[in-house]
Amino acid sequence: MHLGALGVFSAHSPTAGAHAADLLAARAAAVPGLRMRIRDVWQPLGFGGAARETDPDFDPLNHVRLHAPTSDFQAVAGRLMERPLERDRPPWEAHVLPGEDGVSFAVLFKFHHALADGLRALKLAAGVMDPLDLPVRAPRSIEPPRPMLALPDVRRLPELVRGALSDVGRALDIGASVALSALGVSSSAALTSEPTGTRSVAGVDLDIDDVHRVRKAVGGTVNDVLIAVVAGALRRWLVERGDGTEGVAPRALIPVSKRRPRTVAPQGNRLSGYLIRLPVDNPDPIARLDRVRTAMVRNKDAGPNRGAGAVALLADHVPALGHRLGGPLVGQAARLWFDILVTSVPLPGVGLRLGGHPLTAVYPLAPLAPGQSLAVAISTYRNRVHYGLVADASAVPDLDVLARAVTDEVDSLIAVCDP
Repeated sequence: MHLGALGVFSAHSPTAGAHAADLLAARAAAVPGLRMRIRDVWQPLGFGGAARETDPDFDPLNHVRLHAPTSDFQAVAGRLMERPLERDRPPWEAHVLPGEDGVSFAVLFKFHHALADGLRALKLAAGVMDPLDLPVRAPRSIEPPRPMLALPDVRRLPELVRGALSDVGRALDIGASVALSALGVSSSAALTSEPTGTRSVAGVDLDIDDVHRVRKAVGGTVNDVLIAVVAGALRRWLVERGDGTEGVAPRALIPVSKRRPRTVAPQGNRLSGYLIRLPVDNPDPIARLDRVRTAMVRNKDAGPNRGAGAVALLADHVPALGHRLGGPLVGQAARLWFDILVTSVPLPGVGLRLGGHPLTAVYPLAPLAPGQSLAVAISTYRNRVHYGLVADASAVPDLDVLARAVTDEVDSLIAVCDP
């Protein structure tokens, strides 16, 4: 359950990668979130909880690693994404990959989801980049914390009861949605497999102007277009593999961040999700986009607290021991809940640098749940859209074919919208 990002930088010299590794190690010590580790704790009802704490023996040299020069950043990143993160120290790594060409290098950041979700991981990674010259915000006044009572105020009991009943209703609603989502339409066997622990990574670059051309011609949002491109690329990929697409409409989990800007407690995860059917079975690219747009509107109308995609929210209402005992079962059952993860990670609009070297591309890498073959993450940076594809290398040996299909699908949409 580690996520990551592969950033590619333009280099001024062949030693730029080594210099970047030194900078990352030096700066990591000053980012509090990177010093946090996960430890087991005891709860009133027994063992099962976990908490974040500062690692007193934190050494950034245990987390930042310089590798040999390579001509294929994505191939190396795939092998590095196979390795689990160590539990006894802060669960993150930064791998610096110098380019054999001497004019580029890449950095693979890895974070365990227990430490941070995508937005939080982005903030942690930004902490080791070159400082940005941004205007300083005026400090906000903070109200002093209210004293906490040892026992609940009896006057709030009706409110607490209503809240508990509401939680039960929400759980039943989400549970029913999960059950219904498994009915009706089939998925492709290519998207599920027995986990092998192997990984392959591929990246695709698109021009954001092409995406806007499609959006303006057909309607909807940029995110609708980007999700529809995934549906079309999956169709092309399955056809090229010789697999059937008739009746195939895999369930895509679309994570939704519930993290508010400048939140008081930014650590950990603040995620819900939408669940939609990707219309892989539809041969018309415009019809596929229309179905994606309709499904997303339906999810947005219901809100991120309802529907099968909101299962993650139920974790807030489960005791720690339940997490410990039920977590492995839920993880193994991911294939029964959704078939593919399609997530979007926003990036800052300003240009990022490391040691003065500009970041030219960044491919987000989503976690791959047990039993699933493919996950897709999307980011927009400096007028380019970057798709990061992560796959079980044994189940998907032809990930390059799917990557090429993403570009072909965009070209097809542009041809239809702007003949």
